[in-house]
Amino acid sequence: MNMTQEQFGAGLLAFLRRSPTPYHAAGNLALLLEARGFRELREADAWHIESGGRYFVRRNGSSLIAFVRGRGAPEEAGLRLVGAHTDSPCLKLKPQPELRRHGFLQLAVEVYGGALLNPWFDRDLSIAGRVSFATASGVSHTLIDFRDPVAIIPNLAIHLDREANGGRAVNAQNHLPALLALDGSEPRDFPVILRDRLLAEHPACGAERVLDFELSLYDTQPPALVGLHREFIAGARLDNLLSCYAGAIALGESDGDSSAVLVCSDHEEVGSTSAIGARGPMLSSLLARMLPDREARERAIAGSMLVSADNAHGIHPNFADKHDANHGPLLNAGPVIKVNTSQRYATSSETAALFRWLCEAEGVPVQSFSVRSDMGCGSTIGPLIAANTGVRTIDVGVPTFAMHSPRELAGCNDLYGLARVLTRFYGTSRLT
Repeated sequence: MNMTQEQFGAGLLAFLRRSPTPYHAAGNLALLLEARGFRELREADAWHIESGGRYFVRRNGSSLIAFVRGRGAPEEAGLRLVGAHTDSPCLKLKPQPELRRHGFLQLAVEVYGGALLNPWFDRDLSIAGRVSFATASGVSHTLIDFRDPVAIIPNLAIHLDREANGGRAVNAQNHLPALLALDGSEPRDFPVILRDRLLAEHPACGAERVLDFELSLYDTQPPALVGLHREFIAGARLDNLLSCYAGAIALGESDGDSSAVLVCSDHEEVGSTSAIGARGPMLSSLLARMLPDREARERAIAGSMLVSADNAHGIHPNFADKHDANHGPLLNAGPVIKVNTSQRYATSSETAALFRWLCEAEGVPVQSFSVRSDMGCGSTIGPLIAANTGVRTIDVGVPTFAMHSPRELAGCNDLYGLARVLTRFYGTSRLT
């Protein structure tokens, strides 16, 4: 890998700061790839793919697939694929979010994905996402990021709920509307506030009125390296922007000999069933255009492998009983191979062996995770892509604490190690 861990970490922190939503994440991945020689293709255009060419495609602005068309024959060597997702659990604004109650202007929200709700209270929140608006010439769309802390969800004081520390249930409808302003100080409706902010951020956009939006609240506290020796990274959306960034850096270092693909899809946190999710047709469509000859494509898929990279559960020292005693991954002890016999993860002994071999070759330690037999198991895009394409797959990830919180925690060494292994994976001449 052609960068130090310090360089990698600095780039990661900058990427996380600039990516408060899947739209921003996909846009920043596009910028990262363009700086490494990748060219954007439009799905509506005719494609002219060259041997050794570097390309990427976006759909809906929030899902991105990048690929290198290797100089070698893909039907002989197969494809090397890495999968991740751009979305994270969050609070999304409802279509008509304004609530004027008891002298306050509030914003109503809907919970996206399996979010931990209690950590959203008492945080300095901003608003970001995509806005569609009318101009003199038609309809336009652009991204927006308020950046400043403009909203907050205050907690209820302990004096009014003496049992709060014994377990307060959060009602998403009643307890999560965010304070935006004093009602009397802000007579404008939210679409007007949004239009004015849009014009301030994009003066030349010509917005006359807002037609629709997809906006989320996000914590304005920036990501940071924490710990006595700065050995951990704390921040929002580590699940799964860490894997998106590691995959993009690794793909950028591909030498172009082998065909390599990076899949960063939206909607994983809500099941992936959409035109841009892993259950949808985006990857299959791209593979058909990348390898138009069906016989060659089927041969390539038979020799291919997908590394589905999504965060894993590290063993929490305060809640160690939530883990199988033999499968409690430690932070900064290496990336994790995730195994589940019910195929919630797509790992097989064959793909696990190949990944272990890559880790050994790179000098990166590797760990295993299997959920307790008396607990349910999460899932990833790995089984979905495997079922849709037939590509043999392994599910891996970096150990993480507080997954699905607005502030998660992971180990710095683990992600850098994963990026190194993915770089070697993309550069491996033949998978056996």
